[in-house]
Amino acid sequence: MTRVTVWNEYRHEKHSDEVAEVYPDGIHTAIADGLEEHGFDTHTATLDDPEHGLTEGVLDDTDVLTWWGHRAHDEVADHIVERVHERVLDGMGLLVLHSGHYSKIFKKLMGTTCSLKWREAGEKERLWVVEPSHPIADGLDEYVEMPEAEMYGERFDVPAPETLVFNSWFEGGEVFRSGCCYTRGSGRVFYFRPGHETYPIYYRDEIKQVLANAAEWAAPGDGPTPSFDNAEPLEEL
Repeated sequence: MTRVTVWNEYRHEKHSDEVAEVYPDGIHTAIADGLEEHGFDTHTATLDDPEHGLTEGVLDDTDVLTWWGHRAHDEVADHIVERVHERVLDGMGLLVLHSGHYSKIFKKLMGTTCSLKWREAGEKERLWVVEPSHPIADGLDEYVEMPEAEMYGERFDVPAPETLVFNSWFEGGEVFRSGCCYTRGSGRVFYFRPGHETYPIYYRDEIKQVLANAAEWAAPGDGPTPSFDNAEPLEEL
C-alpha cells in the first residue's frame, strides 16, 4: 500500500473562522480522508509539529508527500527543506498543492521564482484536461467546473512542465497551467493548482480522484538504484 504523508502548515484554520467553517479539522485531514477513500495509507503532519512532522523516520516511511502552505512559507526550517529535497531526489514523490507553489521546497526544485498573477473574487474555473491519456487524468471528464475559485494567472514562472495535464480558464479571462509534471533526480513532482482555503474544493470527488491518481503516479517504482561511484569496467580492459 502506498504511504502518503499529508503536510499542511495548518495556520489559516486556527486563525480564521471562515476557513475553520470549511475545514474544521484542517485541510490536511480533508486531503488525507480523500486519499484513504482511494486505498492509501495516510499520515498527517503540520508546521507546528516537532521538526514540522517531517522527521527522517517519517520521510523514510513516506512514498509520496503532499504539501499545502500559504501564510507561513518562511517559517519552514531550511534543514527540513533540505531533508525533503534529498528524499525527492532519492525517489519520494511530491504533490505541491495550490499556494504551495511559493513554498521553499517547490522553488528549490524548480530553480525559479514560481511567481504568478492572482485574484480572489470567487469566480468560476474550468479545469481542462489537456492530456487525457495521462494516468493523473484517469476517471475524469473533459473538464472539471468549479463555481468558486481563486484565480491564478499566467505567467507562471516555472520551468516548462515535462507533461501538462491540466489547464485552467477563469471567468475573468485568465488561463493557467494547473497540472504540471516534473522529474527531479529519481523523484516525480506534480503541481496542482485548485485548493484555496475558503472554498470546499478538497471535498469534491473529482479533486479526490486527481489527488489519488497523482499519488499513484508519483509513488516510487521498482527500477534499479543508480550508482555514482568510481566504476570498475564490466569488460576486460
